[in-house]
Amino acid sequence: MSIVVLENYINGEFVASAATETLDLINPVDESVVGRTPVSTKEDVDAAVEAAQRAFETWGKTTPSVRQAALLKLADAIEAHSDEIVAAESANTGQAHQMIADEEVKVGADQMRFFAGAARLLEGKAAGEYMEGFTSYVRREPIGVVGQVTPWNYPFMMALWKIGPALAAGNTIVLKPSDTTPGSTLVLAKLSKGILPDGVFNVVLGNGGTGATLVENPALGLVSITGSVRAGIAVAVSAAQQLKRAHLELGGKAPAIVFGDVDIEKTATGIAEAAFFNGGQDCTAATRVIVHESIHDQLVEALVRNAEKLRPGAPSDPDAFYGPLNNINHFNAVSDKIANLPASAKIVTGGKRSGETGFFFEPTVITGVAQSDDIVQEETFGPILTVQSFSDEKEAITLANDVRFGLASSIWTKDHGVTQRVSAALDFGAVWINCHIPLVAEMPHGGFKYSGYGKDLSAYGVEDYTRLKHVMSSHD
Repeated sequence: MSIVVLENYINGEFVASAATETLDLINPVDESVVGRTPVSTKEDVDAAVEAAQRAFETWGKTTPSVRQAALLKLADAIEAHSDEIVAAESANTGQAHQMIADEEVKVGADQMRFFAGAARLLEGKAAGEYMEGFTSYVRREPIGVVGQVTPWNYPFMMALWKIGPALAAGNTIVLKPSDTTPGSTLVLAKLSKGILPDGVFNVVLGNGGTGATLVENPALGLVSITGSVRAGIAVAVSAAQQLKRAHLELGGKAPAIVFGDVDIEKTATGIAEAAFFNGGQDCTAATRVIVHESIHDQLVEALVRNAEKLRPGAPSDPDAFYGPLNNINHFNAVSDKIANLPASAKIVTGGKRSGETGFFFEPTVITGVAQSDDIVQEETFGPILTVQSFSDEKEAITLANDVRFGLASSIWTKDHGVTQRVSAALDFGAVWINCHIPLVAEMPHGGFKYSGYGKDLSAYGVEDYTRLKHVMSSHD
């Protein structure tokens, strides 16, 4: 079978990269080579940025209704070509076709329609005479050309989370997808032809070096990344050197705090699904169960029962709950974290590779961990769930907050007063109550501390892609 070398999408056309270096695209289900992607050069990046600059001269002046119409057409095209998007993404991620169709394509099209509406609802302070003899008003303007870097865990939906608000606000884009999962983003680029003016949306392929080259381009007004803490810090440092804005959605280490009054079976089911969905490759995944000591053992038993039902498998396996880890480097990193557990830790289920081919890893539940252990403090981004106990509400909050991440969390209890006190005390950008992981387009998504800054989704996400200008007029 011939191996297709993918191309960049610049100024409305697919074009060969100037690069001589390429990367193999590996299907994580069977470890076969399914394509090659160029490691795009500075020449490629500059061409894409220049195309975006030219396009901004007109796109940045369009009315909100024009941008809304384009985004609505793009949402329709996404739905109409769901099968093509799903096939391209599954070849890169190994996830089940139905999961991609439901959780990324269908949901993503709905989110794009939200951003289309948000294009017409940008807000600012009311015009008025805040000083006698002068009228002031606020203009909310697009920033210009924005650079975006997307991850491999939900490559299509994460692209939409960045593209939608940027376009709604009137910006133009150069996006670099993950080097392991570019396929669905290129399908999106193809679908945008004829809907978005040429140059408004550009895609350059490559590795971390390509991403760094993009971030360093002085023509960008904002850089946005969804990725690791290490990558986010590098982007923030680079952006700061040119005083450009950064938008960072980074890692997570989400606690699920379980009080003693819960329905144990129902709670265990909800937490296990939130922990192992997409193989735990989700920055909001439940990763740390913090349970009241009175029900610790019963909850662990229930979690184990659920984990043993939620097994991994290939897209062709109708009973599989999730697919493989994305790539060999990540698989090895997750395996190493298990291999280096402290002596006190006990793996009560899972903890090893599933099968002999592909990057599948068993759902894993670990007890006996201490708050200072790496497995508690550092992101695993795999199907790994630790369990700790607490004696009172204060201790639960302390354990939950005592990590460097601040993205997502959940509280499980029947006591309304507890939910109100604890949700206010938790240092996380999202707090779910008696659920964990649902997201809606109307609500902001983004964290605190080492989980980054800026918001995805919601009107706040669109506002992040704008700049504010005060205009004052003298009555004389």
